[in-house]
Amino acid sequence: MPCAYLTDGPLVVAVDSSTQSTKAIIVDGAGNILSVAKRKIELLTPAMNHYEHDPRQWWQTTYETIGEALAALTPTQRQRVKAIGLTHQRESFAPFKADGTPIGNGILWLDGRAVDQIERYGSNQIHELSGKPAGVTPALYKLAWVKENQPHLLQNADKVCDVLCYLVFNLTGHWASSTAAADSLGLFNIRTRTWDTQLLQIAGLEPNQLPQLVEPANIIDYLRPELAQQWNLPAPIPVVAGLGDGQAAGIGAAAVEPDVAYLNMGTAVNAGLDTPTYTYAPAFRTHVSGIPGHYVMEVLQSSGSYLADWARNTFADPTNPNSNLTQDEQAAAQIEPGSEGLITLPYWNAVQSPYWDAKARGAIVGWRGIHTRAHMYRSILESVCFEMRRNLDHLEAANATPITSLRIMGGGTRSPLWRTLMADITGLPLTICLADEVSALGAGVLAMAAIEAHAPHTPTGPDVATSAKAMAQFGQTIEPNPQMHARYQPIAAIQSQLYQQLRQINANLDQLRTNQNA
Repeated sequence: MPCAYLTDGPLVVAVDSSTQSTKAIIVDGAGNILSVAKRKIELLTPAMNHYEHDPRQWWQTTYETIGEALAALTPTQRQRVKAIGLTHQRESFAPFKADGTPIGNGILWLDGRAVDQIERYGSNQIHELSGKPAGVTPALYKLAWVKENQPHLLQNADKVCDVLCYLVFNLTGHWASSTAAADSLGLFNIRTRTWDTQLLQIAGLEPNQLPQLVEPANIIDYLRPELAQQWNLPAPIPVVAGLGDGQAAGIGAAAVEPDVAYLNMGTAVNAGLDTPTYTYAPAFRTHVSGIPGHYVMEVLQSSGSYLADWARNTFADPTNPNSNLTQDEQAAAQIEPGSEGLITLPYWNAVQSPYWDAKARGAIVGWRGIHTRAHMYRSILESVCFEMRRNLDHLEAANATPITSLRIMGGGTRSPLWRTLMADITGLPLTICLADEVSALGAGVLAMAAIEAHAPHTPTGPDVATSAKAMAQFGQTIEPNPQMHARYQPIAAIQSQLYQQLRQINANLDQLRTNQNA
C-alpha cells in the first residue's frame, strides 16, 4: 500500500521522455508521487517503416512538464527539491549543431528502414561487443543507413546523441549522457563502457561527435541557473545520469535481486534481470544497469497489448457493436485453455527475442468452424505468454538462477484475463507495481541514490538497490495455478514449432515484397 507522504526529506524531479509523450513527476523518498505532468510528442512517419520525432519536442515537452509538475508544489516543497533524474526512449537518436540546433529529425527505436544494413553488418561479434543482437532497434544500423543515404546529416553534425543526452544539454549546457542510456545506441564496447572504433566506423561517426559518458546515478552537471530561477528551485540542483526506460522500469519495480525479474505488459512486452556480470546470448540483449557496475539481461516481444487491441478493433463484433474490453475478456475467459486448437504466432511486428528476425510474420493456425472472435482473442493472449515463458527460460539459463517472481507494470496489468494467463503459463507469481509511471520512478530512484537519500555511497558507487527497495510500492500478487500450468505445457510445445515451420515461407514473402517494390 502507498506510504503516507513524507513531510520532510528530499524530493526529486524525474522525467521520462518516451515514444508517445514526456512525463515529469515529483517523488519523495518513500516513492510517493506528489504531482504528475504529461505532454504528447507527435510521431512522424515520412515514409513506410520510417518513424521519427522532431527533437525539439523532446526538450520542449520536458521543459513544460517539469514546470507544470513543480507548479503543483507549495513553496516549502519546492525548497525540498534536491535533484533531477532522467529516463528516455532507448535507441532513438538525432544529429545536432554544437548550440543544440537539430539538423534533422530524430530516428526512433521502432524505425525499420535499415533491414539491408542489419543483414550486412549484423554478426555475433557485434552482438558480443555491443550487447545488442542484430535487429531493428539498435541505432547502429540506422546510423549506417543515414551514412549511406543521407550522409550530409552526419557530416554536418557536431553531435549525434540519444534523447537523454539532448535533455542533459538543455538542462546543463553539457553534451553528456549516461552509460545506461547511450549503450542502447549499440556504439560502445559494453564491457569497457567506452565508444568503440569499429562500431563508429560502421555508423559513420567520429569520437568527437559523441557525448561524454557518465556512470548511472552519478551527477552529470548542475541545472542552468536561469532554469533554476524560472522554476523557483534552490540552486545548485544536480542533474543525475539516468538510464533507458526499460532498465528504469526494473529499478522502479525494485527488481534488483537475481531471482526477481521485471515484466512490462505494455504495447510491447519485455522482461529483464539484473546481473553483476556481463553476459550475452543470442536470445536476449544486454544493457548497462542503473546499479553501478551491473548489467540487465532483457528479452523483448514487440507485440503485446498492441496485438490484442488490433484483434479487437480489426474484427469488431457485428452482432454487438458496442462491446467493450470487459465483455471481450469475459467471453474469452469462458474458452478452454488452448482456444480449442487455435494457435497464434504473435509476430505482427517481426520477432525480437529469441530469433531477432525482421522478416518473421504473424500467423493464426488451426481454424475450424467452431472458432469465434473470442477464440482468436484468447489465442493471441496465450501466445504472448507462451513466448514470454520461453524467453524467461533463456534468462534463467544465462543467470544460472531460477526466477521466483515477476514484478509487473504496464497497461496489461489492468486485464484480469491476461494477468491470469501470464501467471498460469509462466508458472510464476506476478506482483503488480502501483506506480503508473514506473520508469519515471526508476529515474527518481537514481536521483535519490545520487544524493544519498537512503544510504551512503558504497565503494562501487551510489547505493541504487537500497533506494529502489525503499521507494517501490506494490499491490496485488497473482499466484499461478499449478494444474493450469501443467495443462498448458503440451499446447506451448506445439506453438513453439510454428516459427521454424514458417520461417522459409516468411522469407519467401519478404522476397516477393522486395521484387514487387523493385
